[in-house]
Amino acid sequence: MNSRDPFGELSSHRALPPGLKQRFPDRVLVMTTDRCFCACPHCTRKFILGKSPVVDSSARLAACVDYVKRHPKVRDVLLSGGDVLTLSDAKVAKFVEAFVKLDQIEVVRICTRAPVSNPARITAHLARLLRRVGRGKVWANVHINTAEEARLAREAAARLVDCGIPVSSQTVLLRGVNDTPRKMLSLLRALSAARIRPYYVFQCDPVEGLVERFGVPLARAKKIEAYCAERIGGLALPRFVADLPGARRKTPLDLL
Repeated sequence: MNSRDPFGELSSHRALPPGLKQRFPDRVLVMTTDRCFCACPHCTRKFILGKSPVVDSSARLAACVDYVKRHPKVRDVLLSGGDVLTLSDAKVAKFVEAFVKLDQIEVVRICTRAPVSNPARITAHLARLLRRVGRGKVWANVHINTAEEARLAREAAARLVDCGIPVSSQTVLLRGVNDTPRKMLSLLRALSAARIRPYYVFQCDPVEGLVERFGVPLARAKKIEAYCAERIGGLALPRFVADLPGARRKTPLDLL
């Protein structure tokens, strides 16, 4: 396993169009850009951004759409990168429209850190645009790690939710940041108050340097999960998981 690219995103054993990634049969990830609003020190793709192809032309987008059409098991498209919302509204809409028009597609996810790193990017115009072109299929996946970030994202999330765009959060369990039971519980409550559904809490991915700097021992992670589960309802309780290279699913901590 390449510790700088543990999920093999720089190379593929199958013929995929440039900028398209697929690890699971029902979903694909589209590398819309290699730009982000900030450089997260715990970024899974920190060593491959700028090296992995992105979908930066109409021809490449058409090739991705064609691939999805030829693989009818695909029902979920993640618009990621980089951060898709570093692109213009027009380009974001072009990506969304290209996939929502396919009958097989049930969900198109906008994967972004903008509500935290650049809340002003989530304008009322963008939210209305996603509602109009999304055909009820668009979701927003936001990366939020602390209660302070959740509160910062509250107004941006409201603009999306009020336009019918569900918002969920994926969190990374980070040593020294959110690795105490009280900090995690505070985060989950702040997310719920902001109408952001807590979705996953991940162990650090096995990327070079990340586990050494930010990794949380499995036993502590399990205690944090149990503490939260005993104090909040299921609506606010995410799944605590690890994303393991070669696994056919996100692996719950109780299976590790």
